[in-house]
Amino acid sequence: MKNAQKPDHMSLNSLVNRLKDGRYVIPDFQREFEWSPKDIQELVKSIFRDYYIGSLLLWKGKTENFDALSCEGIYGHQQNGGAEYIVLDGQQRLTAMYYAFHAPEIRLPNRANRAFYFINVDEFMRENFDDAFEYHYQSKRLQRLLDSPKAQYESHQFPLSVIGTGGWDLLKWVQGYTKFWEEYPNTEDDNEDHISAEQAEVYAVNGEQFGQYIKEITDEYQISYIELDQQLGIDKVCDIFTQVNSRGIRLDVFDLMNAMLKPKGIQLKQMYRDVMPNVDWVDTDRMNVYVLQVMSIVLQSYCSPKYLYFLLPGQLKPIRHSDGRREQEILVQSTDEFRDLWDKSVSSLVRSIEILKHPNEYGAISPKYLPYASILPVFAALESHIWTLPALERLDGTRKMKHWYWAAVFTNRYSGSVESTAARDHQDVQEWIADDDARPALLMEFENRMRNLDLSREVNTSSSTYTGIFNLLVLQGARDWISGVAPQFDDLDDHHIVPEAWSKKHLPGNTWHTILNRTPLTADTNRNVIRDRLPNQYLPEMFESSGEESMRSILASHFISSAAIEILMRRDFGPNDFEEFINERQRTITDAIQDLLIHERLDLSPRLRELDLDIERVELALRELVATNLEDDSERIPSGVRQKVQQRFEVAAKKDPSLDPENSRQMSSLLPHFDIRDIQDTLTNKILWPVFSSSFTSKSDLDLKFSQLASLRNGIRHSREVDDVTRMEGEASVLWFDKILTK
Repeated sequence: MKNAQKPDHMSLNSLVNRLKDGRYVIPDFQREFEWSPKDIQELVKSIFRDYYIGSLLLWKGKTENFDALSCEGIYGHQQNGGAEYIVLDGQQRLTAMYYAFHAPEIRLPNRANRAFYFINVDEFMRENFDDAFEYHYQSKRLQRLLDSPKAQYESHQFPLSVIGTGGWDLLKWVQGYTKFWEEYPNTEDDNEDHISAEQAEVYAVNGEQFGQYIKEITDEYQISYIELDQQLGIDKVCDIFTQVNSRGIRLDVFDLMNAMLKPKGIQLKQMYRDVMPNVDWVDTDRMNVYVLQVMSIVLQSYCSPKYLYFLLPGQLKPIRHSDGRREQEILVQSTDEFRDLWDKSVSSLVRSIEILKHPNEYGAISPKYLPYASILPVFAALESHIWTLPALERLDGTRKMKHWYWAAVFTNRYSGSVESTAARDHQDVQEWIADDDARPALLMEFENRMRNLDLSREVNTSSSTYTGIFNLLVLQGARDWISGVAPQFDDLDDHHIVPEAWSKKHLPGNTWHTILNRTPLTADTNRNVIRDRLPNQYLPEMFESSGEESMRSILASHFISSAAIEILMRRDFGPNDFEEFINERQRTITDAIQDLLIHERLDLSPRLRELDLDIERVELALRELVATNLEDDSERIPSGVRQKVQQRFEVAAKKDPSLDPENSRQMSSLLPHFDIRDIQDTLTNKILWPVFSSSFTSKSDLDLKFSQLASLRNGIRHSREVDDVTRMEGEASVLWFDKILTK
């Protein structure tokens, strides 16, 4: 029997050239090109990360078949002869590659302008792949970039269209980039951006390595295809096409895994159908893939499609050691092991969903209030890891995972492509759980961002920051203004404090939709009591019926301060008053984020929260005492303490660009990295004691009070369980320090 199928492959360079020559045409019965700019970007990312992008199904054509099927060129290609293959499967991928590598003069479907694709060389070489691949719409500013190689070098923007024009242009661009950074001025007079000579040298080396990598990818990356014989009849070819595209959707990684597992006796789709009722609370169509990602993260930290294939029972995974040695390992030995890992991952996801939607844990009481569905795989993997810890370490692990979660929410960390982010976070949080000093850089980014967070712009109810604030209101125990109880998710209105009807008449744009003017109330209170009235109308009625003290307490649970209440109740409330109220609530909520999330006081009782604030105040005052009495001379700090604190500062400086490593010897830079014991060792140091003895007359008393203060602090910050003796002794130490420090 004649073999009508010929599996083969070609390099990326060959494919790019064939696309340019117009060798591929699309039959009339194919759907139109419909990928978004983001879809094209993700395909490009897969190629340059050496991921498999699927096989093409091609039919070696002839004139009568081209005519019979009304074949046309690839979208954007000015077809003028040269047709060789009819594309049966792979049109979207081929068209995406043509558009990215050849930049045809045509806008994408349903877009106003052309899109141009780039690789950011700096981000790529730092392996920050989520940010390395970019596209920009046509504009005057972009045209200036396209016209100026120097501007491209300076901004690290490598146009993918360079690959489409040929190997010489690629070599020329890489040489130009490298030379640009080799000759980059490093004097402050000539270098407006103050880029150091060392950094410019790094960019130059990166340029050479980037060029080598791109050449290897374009020469060696292989696209597989199946070529149907030219002599096949049209009827048979159409039948093949119909079978391939019968569902009208792209084959995703779950479908591929299902196909690969069937010969091993595993019915993956049926396994997911069996557990779907337990996980379908989340509003996503990717939960089946999330289960596989949890399995992959638990086994190997990574969860991109490339790594999911190593979950196949008996599949060899190549490993390259730091010393260059290579070997292979099998992650999943048998089908029974696969099923067991699947069951454990499903259980972790179920527990994670229950935790996230609990009103006293994370406050995502409804699917629409879950900041991200895409955070679930790494969250579940971390939750699973915490269950493997010794019992006494789980509480601290949970505390750290909560801190990471809120940092991810308020930095929009999981709003885009997340596989590499999840892998990085899983490793970072595990290291932090094991070592207090291995604090993830994300937490510093979170703290810095909170200082400049503008919540007035948060009007998108599905954004992570908007839903994060709403979760925080639930966790704070925001009570209904009439019933005085916390609303249930099925009886919840996202209420405008200053009503929409008034706002439309008096305020610009859609500013009244900000989260700062929203809060959760029951539908009855919102629609039947408040209605479209201003707060200066409905709040006095509530004060009179429920009592002013009670109402102020309820409003405080919504982060509405006394100052905000006074603004809302002004008789002639107008646009300026609205702005003043928004500013006051911004301050209240950001203070709450700082207090409850950054300082991790969310789970504390009111009394312990107050004590934690008192301890923080004492620590700050003691640090100030050290700076004052040592005359801001860091060289006077005991050498052992100084070495520890400098190491902490240097670690923090690597993660936080706002910290200058050159300041590692300045007292003002080191003080924030002193812990209680560092302060104690400094004050009681044999050489320095005479400097501080006038404030603390007895060294033994000082040591005792430090021990009591540290016991209370550690109990609050770590175990979250403080017995009465520790609490009372800690309170006494706070009072003692207050008395001493206020002299």
